[in-house]
Amino acid sequence: MGQRRKGCDQVPAHFKPNTPPSTTHTPDTHSSSTHRGSGHEDCVKHSICMVSDFFYPNMGGVESHIYQLSQCLIEKGHKVVIATHAYGDRRGVRYLTNGLKVYYLPLQVMYNQSTATTCFHSLPLLRCVFVRERVTVVHAHSSFSAMAHDALFHAKTMGLNTVFTDHSLFGFADLSSVLTNKLLTVSLCDTNHIVCVSYTSKENTVLRAALDPDIVSVIPNAVDPSDFTPDPGRRDDSKITIVVVSRLVYRKGIDLLGGIIPELCANHSDLFFIIGGEGPKRIVLEEVREKYQLHDRVRLLGALDHKDVRDVLVQGHIFLNTSLTEAFCMAIVEGASCGLQVVSTRVGGIPEVLPDDLVTLCEPTVSSLCAGLENVIARQRSGNVLSPAAIHRQVQTLYTWRNVAERTEKVYDQAGRQPVLSLPARLQRLRSHCGAVAGSIFSFFAVINFLFLLFLQWLHPDQLIDVAMDASGPHSCWRTLKKEKPKDPNSAVI
Repeated sequence: MGQRRKGCDQVPAHFKPNTPPSTTHTPDTHSSSTHRGSGHEDCVKHSICMVSDFFYPNMGGVESHIYQLSQCLIEKGHKVVIATHAYGDRRGVRYLTNGLKVYYLPLQVMYNQSTATTCFHSLPLLRCVFVRERVTVVHAHSSFSAMAHDALFHAKTMGLNTVFTDHSLFGFADLSSVLTNKLLTVSLCDTNHIVCVSYTSKENTVLRAALDPDIVSVIPNAVDPSDFTPDPGRRDDSKITIVVVSRLVYRKGIDLLGGIIPELCANHSDLFFIIGGEGPKRIVLEEVREKYQLHDRVRLLGALDHKDVRDVLVQGHIFLNTSLTEAFCMAIVEGASCGLQVVSTRVGGIPEVLPDDLVTLCEPTVSSLCAGLENVIARQRSGNVLSPAAIHRQVQTLYTWRNVAERTEKVYDQAGRQPVLSLPARLQRLRSHCGAVAGSIFSFFAVINFLFLLFLQWLHPDQLIDVAMDASGPHSCWRTLKKEKPKDPNSAVI
C-alpha cells in the first residue's frame, strides 16, 4: 500500500502529531519541488487532490473534466490524486493512465451519486488521503457534490490551500436552490480561489455565494479534438439524422425533446433521431415513440461509454441540445468537433461556447427549437453548410486541455501564496460572511471539526501513517520504472 517513513525529515511542516494544524501553509519540500527553465522563474510543482462525488465509472462533464485536467497536470510534472466514493465493486485504490491514482472511499451514496454528509464522518478517510499523499492543494469540483464540500471544510481545518470549480448554474427562488446557495456561501467564504467554466457561471456563483469577483477565475472546459474527429462515410446521406447525447433528466430539456420529435417527424418523412443517454425522463421519449408509432425513426441507445460517444455522433448531420440550464455545454463542442451542425437552446453560458457560424441558438421552447431545426435542415439539404472537416479544423483550436491546465496551474500558484486562515479568523469570517444564524451554526461545526482532528491526530499520529509511493509528480516511481529496461528481453517483468 505505501512506504513507511524512514525519518522525521519526511514529515510535511503542516502535519505535526498531537498539535493543532498550523495557521499558514508551508509546501512540503518532498512533494513540491521546483525546476528552473531557461532563464525563467522557478515553477512550483504541487501535490493536488481532486475531490468530487462524480468520477469514472460514472459518466458526465464533471467526470471528464477532472480526468482530462488531471492528465495534463501530470504531464506538466505535478502530482495528482483523486478522491471519490466507491462505485459498486470499485473501491479502494485504483490506477489510471500515467499513474493517476484514484481513492474510491467507502462513503454512503445518498442521492444521484452524491454522498450523505454530516461534516465529520468523512474526516478520518480524507485526512488519511491528504497525509499519505502529502497533499498541498485540495481542488473540489461541483456544487452538487457533498463530498467536495466536506473536503473543503476538512482541508481548511488541516491548514491546506483550497480551490473550488463550479460546473453548474443555480436559481435563487426555489427551496433547493436557496439551501444549496447557503451551503455554497459557507464553503466558499474562506476558500482560496474559485474557478467557473464561463462568465455567466462566474456571475451566477458570485451572486449566489456573495463572493469577491477578484478571487473567481473563468477557465472553460475543453475537448480532446483527437477523440472527436469527423467521419462522413459513417452517416446515411439518404436521410437527415439528428443526434442527441445527454442525460435524460429534466434540466436537459427532455420534455422539450418529446415535443419536438413528433412535430418534425410529421413534416419530414426522411428525418431520423438517434438518442444516447439514460435517466428518469427516458419514459417520456418511450411514450412519444409509442404514441406516434415512431419505432423505426427514433432510436434510444441507453447509457453510452465515453469511448462510444464519437461513434454515435459521426452517424448524424445535426446535433441537438435542449438543455434548460448549462454553465458550459461540452456536448455541443464534441458534436461540432465531429463536424455536425449544432442546434442548441440559448441558456446559461452556451452563447459563449461556439462562434455564431457553428451553432444555431434558439429559445428553450418547442416552437423556437423546431424553427431552428427547420432552418438547419433546409440548409443541410441545399448543401449550404460547412463541411465536417472545415468545422473540425475550426473547433480544434478553440478549446484544449493543455490550455486549461496552464491556466489552472496559475490558480494553484496564486492559491499557494495565500495564507490559510487560523481558526479564530475562520470563525470570524464565517459569522461575518454567512449571517448571524448560519454563521454561528457552521462556526460551531468548525470548532467541533477542529477538536475531532486533534483527537484523530492523538489516536493515530501523522508520522505513523504510511507515506504513499508517488505514481505521478516529480518523484514518480512510475517514471523511474518506465526508464528502466530489463537486461534480458525474454525476462518477465512482475
